[in-house]
Amino acid sequence: MNRHEIRKEVFKAVFMKEFHDSEDMDAVINTFLGGRDNAEEEDLAKNNKSPEDEEYIKTKSEDIITKIPEIDELINKSVDGWKTTRMAKVDLTLIRLALYEIKFENLPVGVAINEAVSLADEFGTDSSAGFVNGALAKLV
Repeated sequence: MNRHEIRKEVFKAVFMKEFHDSEDMDAVINTFLGGRDNAEEEDLAKNNKSPEDEEYIKTKSEDIITKIPEIDELINKSVDGWKTTRMAKVDLTLIRLALYEIKFENLPVGVAINEAVSLADEFGTDSSAGFVNGALAKLV
């Protein structure tokens, strides 16, 4: 898998956190990754996820989830008029992912923002890309 495909899988795993208790997340992520293994053959050929990819996705997803309170505090301090409780869950998850990559992985700001905007175009609403871009610009 390339980095964009891995990031997409991390986004999906972290997004699921919005619908499950934190105590259940290890099992949820394992089920998510296991379910991906049982996908149709064409999906397997397209995603071609190695055991190393799966481990990286799991580890990164879990690390982001443990840092959500810290990341959300940064968001709530910086984005005027928007608190994390009011944001669309897709947009919020993408902002969290990008901030994590910038703050904890030292990913270049432009790369993190571009990737978040790209995923917002794919998974969000018509206004998600602009919102994610604007929020991240304020944060960095």
